[in-house]
Amino acid sequence: MKQQQLGFTLIELVLVIVILGILAATAFPRFADLSTDARRAALQGMAGGVRSAAALAHATQLAQGLASNTTITMEGTNVTMVNGYPTADANGIEAALMDMTGFTGAGGGAGAGVTRSLQKNGAPDPATCDVNYTSSTGAFPGVALVSTGC
Repeated sequence: MKQQQLGFTLIELVLVIVILGILAATAFPRFADLSTDARRAALQGMAGGVRSAAALAHATQLAQGLASNTTITMEGTNVTMVNGYPTADANGIEAALMDMTGFTGAGGGAGAGVTRSLQKNGAPDPATCDVNYTSSTGAFPGVALVSTGC
């Protein structure tokens, strides 16, 4: 009499594991939406860039011995200044940044204490997914993140 074999062969078990792995790799991106985290990380990167651009513009203005309310040249680009730091407009902080990829500027102006919003493109609500740059009123400019609409 021949005994009947119980269980699965090793090949059958390996095939089931491979199929489950393929299904998991296909389904995981649909359940794990990381776009919000990516937009928030981009905001943090832009905020660091804004702080660095303002500090470099200020250092350039000081090194050249120019007045605090003037126009300086950084890498061949003119940057307007107020109180020794870039203004809150396209000719100020955006010119100092030189690269606004993924962001759009809104609002702002050339005066002191004015705020320019650098909004993240592709955000559900760009007005609340942005970096706000407030031009200098005598001290280092304000840089604030708003990520509630990311």
